[in-house]
Amino acid sequence: MLLVAGLTGGIASGKSTVSRMFREAGAKLIDADEIAREVVKKGKPAWSKIKVHFGEEILLPDGEINRDLLGKIIFHDHSQKKELNRIVHPFVFQKIEENIINTESGNPNAIVILDVPLLIETGIYHNLSEIILVYIPENLQLERLIARDHISEIDAKARICSQIPIDEKKQFASILIDNSKSYEKTKEKVLDVFQILHEKEKAEKKPGRFHLSISHEAFE
Repeated sequence: MLLVAGLTGGIASGKSTVSRMFREAGAKLIDADEIAREVVKKGKPAWSKIKVHFGEEILLPDGEINRDLLGKIIFHDHSQKKELNRIVHPFVFQKIEENIINTESGNPNAIVILDVPLLIETGIYHNLSEIILVYIPENLQLERLIARDHISEIDAKARICSQIPIDEKKQFASILIDNSKSYEKTKEKVLDVFQILHEKEKAEKKPGRFHLSISHEAFE
């Protein structure tokens, strides 16, 4: 039966690189960030709700959401971040569930990698067979974030501190991927993990429709 594993990691940990490796290995990748960008496009229900809550000033001249402005607002105001999550998450998780069900219809034995930055925070991990955590040491995380986003050390530390600490996330993970070594080492680990998932998929035969449940803590 289809196996769904969650993939998460700290900011600038290289999670996107690892997710691509899983896709290249043959997994079906579902990217929550891509879906989130899709559901807030002009005219979509989430877009309408965002416009009502944040006002017309949150829109660009072409009517699309000004993601930079929205990001600044929610970064400095937890209540606004909570409200944005309340608006967007249900639409995102509905699409994720639809994608998983469609994948299972086409390939009942597929390995699905669900790439969700807030995998732990939203409580989705309760629904999944495995939780894969990509991590790197905090000093390297800080260095990569500064270089990637061209921000100050103070801003980088603030972004890292806004997330659940990696050591705490490790308590939820069933599989750890250390991405601090070479590209080749990480890919070798990914392929090993993919084989483990295949073996588990063959061993587990659990009938029933896949369903995602969201923790109310995601909006608190």
